[in-house]
Amino acid sequence: MKSEYIILIIGMGIVTFLPRWIPLFFLSKRNLPDIVIEWLDLIPAAILSALLLPELLTTGDPRQLTLFQPKLLVAVPTFIFALKTKSLGGTVVLGMFLFWLAGRIM
Repeated sequence: MKSEYIILIIGMGIVTFLPRWIPLFFLSKRNLPDIVIEWLDLIPAAILSALLLPELLTTGDPRQLTLFQPKLLVAVPTFIFALKTKSLGGTVVLGMFLFWLAGRIM
């Protein structure tokens, strides 16, 4: 392996590690206000929504709105199951099964 690759991998590790470590280091000993904690709790849901919704609601290149496609039709019952059961494993299995079933039917 060339030394440039090793330097590149080390550099990527540093730029990935530092943005996570710096806030943790400086904020771990402080008590954050409740409003900040509530706001931080919303970040994972916002990121997941930003990643999933364009994939579920649009198709093609350029992207066009398509509401009744198999991915969206599978996502709705899977989401409802996840909300009701809070089971990650069950949600994954159900989603995979429904996606397989939708591929067979449609």
